[in-house]
Amino acid sequence: MSDHVVAHAGNPDPSAPLVVLLHGRGSNEQEILPLAGHLPASLAYAAVRAPIAEGTGYAWFANRGIGRPRAESLRASIDWFREWLDGSQKSRRVLLVGFSGGAAFAGGLLLDDPARFAGAAILYGTLPFDAGVPVTPDRLSGVPVLVAQGDHDTVIPRELQDRTWTYVTGKSGATAQARRDPVGHGVAPEALESLHAWLETHAR
Repeated sequence: MSDHVVAHAGNPDPSAPLVVLLHGRGSNEQEILPLAGHLPASLAYAAVRAPIAEGTGYAWFANRGIGRPRAESLRASIDWFREWLDGSQKSRRVLLVGFSGGAAFAGGLLLDDPARFAGAAILYGTLPFDAGVPVTPDRLSGVPVLVAQGDHDTVIPRELQDRTWTYVTGKSGATAQARRDPVGHGVAPEALESLHAWLETHAR
C-alpha cells in the first residue's frame, strides 16, 4: 500500500465536520477536490488518493469486473484507509462522498463499519456486492445515504445500479435519498444541489 496522500479544502477548523471525497478509478485526489467548491463552506473536505496505481491515476481496489471489487483487495484498502482516518481524524464527525469507483469504496467503508460514519453519498457507482462486506437487512439502519445515478450511465452495469438502488432504499434500513437524472456517467447539476442540501442536513 502507498502512503496516505490527502488534499484539503473548506473550513480549516479541526473541529468542523469532515467530508471525505473519494475519486473514481484512474483518477486522483486533485481531480475530485474542486467538488468542495460547490458544497457547504462550513465543512472541512479531505480528498484522499487511492492506494493502488492504475494507469495515470489510482484505484481503490482490484476488480473482478467493472464495479465488482476483489474481496481481499477491498479489505486491504479499507484497513489502509482506516489507518489514516483513525490515526489523524479519530474524533471527527465524518461523511463519505464517493464518485464511481470511489462510490463503491465509500459503500464498502460504510458497510464494514456503519457506526463510524455520519452518512455516505454514493454517486454514479455501486455498492461493493459479493466483496466481503455485509449487505444484510438493516445493516445501515438509520444511516443517511444519498444515491445519485444517471439514466444514461453506460459505465456502471445497470444491474449493479439497480441492485444498489433497491438495497439502499429498501432492506438496508438506511435513511435513504435517491435520485436518477437524464445524464451519463457524470454529476448532474441537480444531483450536486441535492448533495449540497444533504450535507447541510446530515453533517451536524
